[in-house]
Amino acid sequence: MNWIQKNGKGLLLCLVIAVPSWFIGKLFPVVGGAVIAIVAGMAVTVFWKEKRDFASGITFTSKKILQWAVILLGFGMNLGVVFQTGKQSLPIIVCTITTSLVIAFALHKAMDIPSKISTLVGVGSSICGGSAIAATAPVIDADDEEVAQAISVIFFFNVLAAILFPVFGQMIGFDTTSGEAFGIFAGTAVNDTSSVTAAASTWDSMWGLGSQTLDKAVTVKLTRTLAIIPITLVLAFLRTRQASGNDGKKVSMKQIFPFFILYFIAASVITTVAVQCGVSADIFAPLKTLSKFFIVLAMAAIGLNTDVVKLVKTGGRPLVMGACCWAGITAVSLLLQNVMGIW
Repeated sequence: MNWIQKNGKGLLLCLVIAVPSWFIGKLFPVVGGAVIAIVAGMAVTVFWKEKRDFASGITFTSKKILQWAVILLGFGMNLGVVFQTGKQSLPIIVCTITTSLVIAFALHKAMDIPSKISTLVGVGSSICGGSAIAATAPVIDADDEEVAQAISVIFFFNVLAAILFPVFGQMIGFDTTSGEAFGIFAGTAVNDTSSVTAAASTWDSMWGLGSQTLDKAVTVKLTRTLAIIPITLVLAFLRTRQASGNDGKKVSMKQIFPFFILYFIAASVITTVAVQCGVSADIFAPLKTLSKFFIVLAMAAIGLNTDVVKLVKTGGRPLVMGACCWAGITAVSLLLQNVMGIW
């Protein structure tokens, strides 16, 4: 009862924003419910500054429910299928992720961009957009404004990719009788799942390929998503060392370790084992949907905690970083496909 009194109002406010954002996002999948929710939350905050009675519930939603979203994301991961069909694209995935992280680190130093924003943009660009940011933010203790800024950068380049990549793929001569080359390209060079789906579906429609491109792109994207695990564990380790050095005190890994990532792995293993035992993967579909809704819900809370004026004033350098990461990933993906004879 005390928990409801403390967090109920804030959680209800986030739900009021998230539910319509979810349905609008279904109508406009290139934009997606998460972006709509975060923008709506920021719009509410512009006109309503005093949210003291709602603050606890908003914070709970932006932190805890975000972690639950990542855990439930694991139920969409059949590790057997991902490893089997994703191994062809694994060298490209590893190289594009490395490229994005190196570019983000270099620009963090060269342009004096705050480290947490740099980390979120680098990880979001290289792995899986909003889901990677959702997983990384609690590990590095990023605040809501930093998360909002990173999501905004990733969203901008998601939309560009979804619109431009099918035309770009035609211009550079991707095979139009098969969805393999463009599917791998979309799966490795586009950030968020919604935009991967949009770009791949457009290619299928352009050349009458059914769902060839979409199936390939989504599988490659799921393989990329697995990179959340080592990235977050390494970040947790680095944060432990940094905290110990700054305070002069010993900070244990247990204090900072992102245990929700272990639950994400457990959910993936449960799904994999269940499917191997003959259980239909469709049984996990509601949990995957709930995961996506929880991300939208958490983004509404993050929007409510974000100063949009400050976001606009400080957004230039992260946008440049996002552009450089995006260009680097695209170039490396195309180069390696060419070298490997896929394109």
